Amino acid sequence: MPSGLTVARIGIEGRVQGVGYREWTRRHATELGLVGWVRNRRDGSVEALFCGEAAAVETMIARCGTGPRAAAVTRVTRLPWDGPRPNGGFDVIATI
Repeated sequence: MPSGLTVARIGIEGRVQGVGYREWTRRHATELGLVGWVRNRRDGSVEALFCGEAAAVETMIARCGTGPRAAAVTRVTRLPWDGPRPNGGFDVIATI
């Protein structure tokens, strides 16, 4: 991975489904120049993978602690990631 780039996978818990959280995440990540994805999980949480400049990734993680107006985030957790780095764009992907 080029110097200065980082990848972070996070889990977001609380009232985060049915409130526009994934689209909000896609919009903010794109604004920050990040690539990756966001998806709902069957347990009611949201999971996201952000890749980009370290400062932008940290800004996005901080924003995820608030989320869109209708959300009520109770927890943001960093999760391990040993998969490939996303290639480009920021996508809303299928629920798992």
